[in-house]
Amino acid sequence: MIRTAVPAEAETIAALHARARATYYPEGTPDDGTDWAAVWRGAVERPGGHVLCAVDQGRVVGLASFRTPPDSAADTVTLFQFHVDPDRWGSGIGTALHTACVEQWRTDGKRTAVLEVHVDNHRAQHFYTRRGWTQDPDHPLTEGDHHLRLRYAVPGE
Repeated sequence: MIRTAVPAEAETIAALHARARATYYPEGTPDDGTDWAAVWRGAVERPGGHVLCAVDQGRVVGLASFRTPPDSAADTVTLFQFHVDPDRWGSGIGTALHTACVEQWRTDGKRTAVLEVHVDNHRAQHFYTRRGWTQDPDHPLTEGDHHLRLRYAVPGE
């Protein structure tokens, strides 16, 4: 089941986020002192933002966070976070969650989605590419960049 997250799930979401991020940082997940539970609580409570959760047998196993930032075009949405619990990779959860995101973007009148993916996260890059995401021509990867920017044309109905 995919549904909207609630503030009480912030700790659970932060823990899933940490497990997923740990898989693609070659030097280990950076600890900059961020209170990720507070960040996630804020994302869930933010007006105009969306946090979707994939839930299986009562457990949050995937999440997606997106919104239209104030400096973006009104028809463009930014996918800020998209994670599936590593122990559930390959089970179809990511595909279902991505489909739910696209449906919400269509409902919201979005024509384009953008995201940044860590350059070392080849698994995620492959996932997005298989779903039609392409490198954003307006943001080429340059030496020293840690993230690759991708773009997705939201299909019409």
